[in-house]
Amino acid sequence: MMKKGKILLIMMLILSLLLAACTSKTNEVSNNEKEKDGDKETEKNTAIDPFDHSTKYTITGMTFRFGDPPPSSSPGLDLINERFNIDYKPEIIPQGDYVEKSSAIVASGSMPDLIGFPAEDARFYQWAEEGAFLPLDDYLKHYETLGNIPEHIYDAFKVNGKIYGIPRYTQIYPVTPFIRKDWLDNLGLKIPTSYEELKKVAIAFTNDDPDQNGKKDTYGLAIGENINPDFNMGTYWDTNAWYHQNEDGDFIPGIISEGRKELISFFADLYANGAMTKDFAVLNWQDTNAEFYSGKAGIFIGGVAGMSEPYLEGLLEINPEAELVAIPPFEAPDGSIGFTMGTGNSGILALNAKMADDEGKIYRALELVDFGKKFYTQDQMNPQNADFDFFWGKEGTGYNMEDGIPVRVPDFSSAGLAPSTYFLDNRGHLPEGAKVRYADDYNLEPMKNLIDSLQNMFESNKLYVNPSNGIISKAEQEMGIDLMQFVINEQAKMIAGQRPISDWDKLVQEYLKRGGDKIIKEMNEGIKAKGKVDKEWK
Repeated sequence: MMKKGKILLIMMLILSLLLAACTSKTNEVSNNEKEKDGDKETEKNTAIDPFDHSTKYTITGMTFRFGDPPPSSSPGLDLINERFNIDYKPEIIPQGDYVEKSSAIVASGSMPDLIGFPAEDARFYQWAEEGAFLPLDDYLKHYETLGNIPEHIYDAFKVNGKIYGIPRYTQIYPVTPFIRKDWLDNLGLKIPTSYEELKKVAIAFTNDDPDQNGKKDTYGLAIGENINPDFNMGTYWDTNAWYHQNEDGDFIPGIISEGRKELISFFADLYANGAMTKDFAVLNWQDTNAEFYSGKAGIFIGGVAGMSEPYLEGLLEINPEAELVAIPPFEAPDGSIGFTMGTGNSGILALNAKMADDEGKIYRALELVDFGKKFYTQDQMNPQNADFDFFWGKEGTGYNMEDGIPVRVPDFSSAGLAPSTYFLDNRGHLPEGAKVRYADDYNLEPMKNLIDSLQNMFESNKLYVNPSNGIISKAEQEMGIDLMQFVINEQAKMIAGQRPISDWDKLVQEYLKRGGDKIIKEMNEGIKAKGKVDKEWK
């Protein structure tokens, strides 16, 4: 009995030890799981809410604007600060001074939190490569507008595979020529379908009294310095399109193409016949506009967005019967028909890389940017839509409703009455697939008719996708502007008869020797790297 008792006792002790060990192991596992769950909970609790406004931030910004800048303190600015819980300090600089002033500010080490650039500004790509800006890939998804801009659009703002820029939206339709249809009707002429026909019309507008006032005080085509507009009637003649190819199969810039040569010859014929602006080489853009809208010329250019109704009102006061219609694209020698698609942006916005240490500020800044880019359909533009009402400065202060349409008060910008004035990017980004009639943005019936004719023309023709979009060439950054100016100056001499057009091949060689060959090489390397080796029409 004694032996059996001892054996039983020993077995009970062993079992107790095993149970203790298992319990200990179970507790250890349980504790580990609790620690892991605790880590997850801590991680969850410390993640930043992109739309948390509990902390107030100072956010600085800088961009360009056509026209006078708004005041530095105003009701519109107060509304922004209150809504987003920020101390917002935007610096809006007149467009003509922007490159010089913004470069000086950045050089001084005072780059703001948000900085704007004109479209295709080489400084953006250069500074992005130097690490001046914040990569945005991890943040954009949180925002209604920024997160839904297609990847192929962001591609143009990538450097070393990262997104550093936000596009300022502009519709994809280019600026193209239109004509005085009332003048055509008065002279029994039709809308031209070729440059030869366009030349005959321009000469008739010069010699045959198209406005029927009994005076020889009109001419064909209004054009200004830098051969602007270029009056291309399709991609084949487009100065800025990379459409033509050299003998090696590489794309070349339109400025040195056979299409451009044809266009310069066309201008030279008009100049010799007095059918275009005689002092074009020294006429700035404002004066060129005045030439057309004062009733002197019969052919000019326009787009579906950004047109000036006051300009057209001035023309209608002089010629009440004035009627403007789009000129459809001409068929090119290679059989192509269509204009070049726009890049979809008219500017770039970047964030200072120094913001990287404060995600809360990054989110608040991007929330501000996203709100400014929100798109409103016509039925959403009313005081019942709180976001729109805020953006336009509240009904009765920044705008009034007239016949169901919001109309800004006269001094909404100069007095800073509307928050929209202060957003660095205040242009709504049209969602993919949205249907818009651009004529709805205008009040003047003759303007609506012109815009409709332009939009209908674009929608019934193909648009060429420029393969150079988003391609970065260091040679272009370093010498592109000066080289382009050189070529334009020489082509202006050809138009005025100061250099023979027979020198065209010599001019092309001068372009190549001055660095154009390097630009072409680098651009084609970039085009091929993106897989764009064929001409693409949409």
